[in-house]
Amino acid sequence: MTPASLANLIESLRVLPGVGPKSAARMAYHLLQRDRQGAARLAAGLTAALERLKPCARCNNYSEVEVCDSCTDPRRDPRQLCVVEMPVDLNRMEETHAYKGLYFVLMGRLSPLDGVGPREIGLDRLIKRAQDGVTEEVILATNFTVEGEATAHYLGELLKAKGLKVSRMARGLPAGGELEHVDAMTVAQALLDRKTI
Repeated sequence: MTPASLANLIESLRVLPGVGPKSAARMAYHLLQRDRQGAARLAAGLTAALERLKPCARCNNYSEVEVCDSCTDPRRDPRQLCVVEMPVDLNRMEETHAYKGLYFVLMGRLSPLDGVGPREIGLDRLIKRAQDGVTEEVILATNFTVEGEATAHYLGELLKAKGLKVSRMARGLPAGGELEHVDAMTVAQALLDRKTI
């Protein structure tokens, strides 16, 4: 019989994407048998992140302060606003060193089958942010998946109706691909070859 605390640990690890019951059990046993210090660091890291991180008031990315360093960086071009799905996508864009504007992180994408609509990804905050009187161009850098394309189309129509210039990152990225898994040069080229929609 599995002790309750071990069963709870295994079940807790299953919240991670792609981790099923067997993988969760292997991870739990590894942490307990071979890396208790790593387990303690993991627990401390999760606790600190949950206590300290919150959405940036401007870009919606994770931050420990009200407005993140990227949003307050005077070297960034406030006339450009790049919309990405997730923080890992923002990180990939930054690795290219090809984009010097500001960001907005949706923290998801439209997916009606999964119950994710405009309200769930904070489109009202994006619209307010894009209509700040400084933004001249909104660059849609959602992933080239079915949901990402649908999100870009929806956002494009919505933002154009508000009188904003909207562009979509060019297709240098593979169809069905995600920014997180694409090399920095391909992302940089796709950004440079973006087109107005």
